[in-house]
Amino acid sequence: MSNTPMAANPLTRAVLEIDEYASGLGWDQPARLFALVDTARLRVQEPGLAAQLGLGDEQESTGLTPIEQDELPTGKQLDEFLGTIAWPDAVAGCALTVERLMLPPSAEAQVPQGLSDAKLAKWVAEHPDRQEVRMTVAVLRDGTRESALRLREKDTPTEVLTGPDLVPGLAEALTATFAD
Repeated sequence: MSNTPMAANPLTRAVLEIDEYASGLGWDQPARLFALVDTARLRVQEPGLAAQLGLGDEQESTGLTPIEQDELPTGKQLDEFLGTIAWPDAVAGCALTVERLMLPPSAEAQVPQGLSDAKLAKWVAEHPDRQEVRMTVAVLRDGTRESALRLREKDTPTEVLTGPDLVPGLAEALTATFAD
């Protein structure tokens, strides 16, 4: 049974479910991509897959079921990879969980100018105020979005921050995977 708290809407529940799954795998994991499918539609159109995923009839019939996709290719920038994705009509949305280092806004003034991407990444990794964060971002075809952020130093289910605009750039990149 999931420890995911009951959230107000299916997209938030899906994001928290993915965050809980990623948390169970531990830190220092690769990015993971998920298709989000309508649970009721999945039960009707793919009963074998629904059964394999443990989606029995006794569970709620509304909501979204995250289905993890193949491992993301190594050596390719995330934004480049996302630009190659096209989803079939059965996919209602998608989600991505990824770990990053973040700095507080107060550190922005300290960033040296003119650093290459590699040198900037090294500078951030060595900054004393850096925070390791796991971001889970999900979007639906209609543009609805939700995010969950979990800091490594506060790695508990009660310390997960949620909101639609926590990682806007990643949400926009995921939304673009549904563009015609």
